[in-house]
Amino acid sequence: MGADDLPEVQRAELASCRGAAEKQRIAHTQGAAMNLRPAQAADASSLAALSIEVWLGTYIRNGVNGFFADYALTQFTPERYRAWLDDPDEHVIVSMNADGIDGFARVSSGKTAPLDPRSTMELSTLYVQPRHHGKGIGRALLEASLCHARPTGSPSIWLTTNAENMRAIGFYRSQGFERIGTTQFQIGDQSYPNEVFRYSF
Repeated sequence: MGADDLPEVQRAELASCRGAAEKQRIAHTQGAAMNLRPAQAADASSLAALSIEVWLGTYIRNGVNGFFADYALTQFTPERYRAWLDDPDEHVIVSMNADGIDGFARVSSGKTAPLDPRSTMELSTLYVQPRHHGKGIGRALLEASLCHARPTGSPSIWLTTNAENMRAIGFYRSQGFERIGTTQFQIGDQSYPNEVFRYSF
């Protein structure tokens, strides 16, 4: 389906998203240009390294043991990211600065929400390097992700975040997401409560 095939309201929303994306492309944050673009195959190793940095820094605060190290090193690999970048159901957006990638978002289609079967678009990942928090990068990536998901016809987009990640929970609430329940995130034989959030279009 092309832009011309969309209903008038969705065409207007898409035009607004494109305008917002252009503003984000030229936006400046603390003197450094913020440039959003679709991820490329060459980004796979950078995305894997950034994911390990953010995941360990967010969830493993008191020391790294083998259980979590093995998970991170097998989950966040360049090969996995190359496969996602080749998958038409995965859309990855990166934030660039002069030195490299400082954040990215991944939107997955065909992923049914745990508590809302009508929603089939998932914001699977939204990671920003901790040293770049507070610069508007996460908000820009989120807006670009919503712009990508909105014209697909899904009534909403959903995500999960660790129930103890209060920074992320506060951020998503401030951006218009509503909590719809709880699910479990599984690592091996261990499970961890995750909050499920939804943003309705």
